[in-house]
Amino acid sequence: MNSTNIRPLLGLLGVLVAALSADLNEFVSAAALIDVRGALGVSADPGRWIDSLYVTGTALGMAFAPWNAVTFTLRRFTLFAIGLACVATTLLAFASNIEAILTLRLIQGVSGGLTIPLLMTTALRVLAPSIRLYGLALYALTITFSPNISISFVAIWIDVVHDWHLVFLQAIPLDAVAAALVWYGLPHDTPRYERLRQFDWRGALLIVVGVGSLTTLLLHGDHEDWFNSPTISLLALATTVAIPLLILNEWLHTLPLLKLQMLGRRNFAYGIVGLVLFLPISLTSSVVPQQYLGEIQSYVRCKSRRSICRFR
Repeated sequence: MNSTNIRPLLGLLGVLVAALSADLNEFVSAAALIDVRGALGVSADPGRWIDSLYVTGTALGMAFAPWNAVTFTLRRFTLFAIGLACVATTLLAFASNIEAILTLRLIQGVSGGLTIPLLMTTALRVLAPSIRLYGLALYALTITFSPNISISFVAIWIDVVHDWHLVFLQAIPLDAVAAALVWYGLPHDTPRYERLRQFDWRGALLIVVGVGSLTTLLLHGDHEDWFNSPTISLLALATTVAIPLLILNEWLHTLPLLKLQMLGRRNFAYGIVGLVLFLPISLTSSVVPQQYLGEIQSYVRCKSRRSICRFR
């Protein structure tokens, strides 16, 4: 295999490393949230936003990634997403107030959301049809591998190294490797800046309102006692109005951010439905038991013995 054939594979590897780094940013920081909040002196209520803003940012980034990758080229936009993640992660590790933390956490989530869809895009582009299925399996790897190793990383940074900053800074070496591989391996396409004149501004606004309201509603609903809270009721109203308008707008727009017409292709629709079903199922085997043991059974880390213990 000559260098011409190897380079796209190295680019794909770079996008995979960037996607794994984005997932580790989410799961490691979520598992270490109590330690990070304690180090920063942040109480429980604002601390919940550290997690939820990352999830909201990820959902927003995923919605915008495909359109931007086509417009600015896959290589340039992937490098931008990796660079944005590095900047946000570095600043986040040294942020000194809750406002800066929450802002940077949202930006970090957006960068992660921009990166993850690019993995499937790159696999479909650089791999031959005969091995394309193996490339798509890399996408599933990111959501199954990262949650299961996140606790190990938390234990290393918090219990062994005793430095919560590394919860965030761990992503920097991975992103550096990813950027080098993407810069070398992905093809040099020509940007299509003329698409900017047809940018779907209505769709972008509806995505921010609808997706932002929906993720916040789901993540804060239980804590806010659901519809007994005026905030949750307002978020539910915004979601109910914005999501149908978004679907209608994207269906009718000449250059939509989300091309819903592709669901009319049977094979594509089956794949999407399979992924939508697989992701929650895989998370229920990792994240849900972890949170159950932490909150219901009152398990915590015993820092003196570097093991898991139960207190009551």
